[in-house]
Amino acid sequence: MHGSGLDFFEADMGERRGIVLAGGLGTRLYPATLSVSKQLLTVYDKPMIHYALSVLLLADIREILIISTPHDRPLFERLLGDGSAFGLRFSYAEQPRPEGLAQAFVIGEDFLAGRPSCLVLGDNLLYGQSLSRTLGRISAVAEGATIFAYRVSDPTAYGVVEFDGSGRVLSLEEKPKRPKSAYAIPGLYFYDGRAPAFARALVPSARGELEITDLNRRYLAEGTLRVETLGRGIAWLDTGTHDALADAGAFVRAIEHRQGLKIACLEEIAWSKGWIDREAVLAQARRMGKSAYGDYLRNLVEEDDRRSAELS
Repeated sequence: MHGSGLDFFEADMGERRGIVLAGGLGTRLYPATLSVSKQLLTVYDKPMIHYALSVLLLADIREILIISTPHDRPLFERLLGDGSAFGLRFSYAEQPRPEGLAQAFVIGEDFLAGRPSCLVLGDNLLYGQSLSRTLGRISAVAEGATIFAYRVSDPTAYGVVEFDGSGRVLSLEEKPKRPKSAYAIPGLYFYDGRAPAFARALVPSARGELEITDLNRRYLAEGTLRVETLGRGIAWLDTGTHDALADAGAFVRAIEHRQGLKIACLEEIAWSKGWIDREAVLAQARRMGKSAYGDYLRNLVEEDDRRSAELS
């Protein structure tokens, strides 16, 4: 357990709960993933799962369930602990076999306990200045479901959403040969408290999985599915192949080196939101030793101390 330095267990964790799905076999990344989850692979300077978690933090979601394989669960627990180092509460569950994204809601039903939720796939990376504001606005909507739309050059590789000029969803397709739009659906989904019940009622697809597209169609059928377009100011990277993983690492490196700021630094996000204090940041810095990441955390505190001294 990692202490936060604040009254962690007395904190208000908010209504919406998050799920990170970090299961699967990662076969497209073999042999790199023969012995370890792909969500534990490094994207430049931090584990892949940090990027997914950062999205939930930016949406002010603090109670998070991490679903992984039985083999990898102890590794995630070792990496992340109980979440208190970041002012969060982490729970863990297992998906023994990859039986569909929507299965996350069957596995996580007790954890959600009727609360609204946000599901993020552990191999997705989202980054952009307006992302936090967008996520906060979507998270505040309690009823129905929200998916996202991102323009891509080859939508045949993704789930695709078709919508009209007013943003009304017209159709959903899974890796269509002839897409009805150029907008892919990133691995980020917001649902109301009915998602587990809807997921349990789904019929497995021909490949034996509970499809997230079918869950979204359930909301579409009742007219409560919304779509939010992610524009040019936001980057969405899928890290499911060797080339995509290398591209994501290069993207993160370029941004961090240019700006001197880190992407998906969980400690920095948590501190900026008042969930942890400076001592908790320094404790994490000590845990990181002499690494560049540890230096970055120490510099954050030193810069804050300097600003405080100048104002005093």
